[in-house]
Amino acid sequence: MAGSVQFDLVSPERRLASVSASEVQIPGADGDLTAMEGHAPTITTLRPGILKALSSEGTKSYVVTGGFAEISATGVSVLAERAVPVEEANAALFDALLAEARDAAATTEDKDAAEKLVADMLALRAAVGQ
Repeated sequence: MAGSVQFDLVSPERRLASVSASEVQIPGADGDLTAMEGHAPTITTLRPGILKALSSEGTKSYVVTGGFAEISATGVSVLAERAVPVEEANAALFDALLAEARDAAATTEDKDAAEKLVADMLALRAAVGQ
């Protein structure tokens, strides 16, 4: 595939993707970004959101809850705290993620960050339609 990057997505449970992609759309903590061939070297943290990889096989979308993305001119490596293909995301998963976010919010000193995490989880759930 001309104009592509090697895309790898790994969570603690499994490797979810290893494909040649024309672009990777990343929900960055400081804003969404799209990585393509020739991208400047970057490391970013992820926020809860939908990560998309566009390749010759079509677009694959994944729900991610956090982690890191390392971007280079030739590749994108994502180490996600948790990641599942969008088609596997269900109400039970979102119930569990929201419960974890709310539990963390109840015990943290950083209330702004905790409230943002809960809001991001709710927005993610709405984006997936759950």
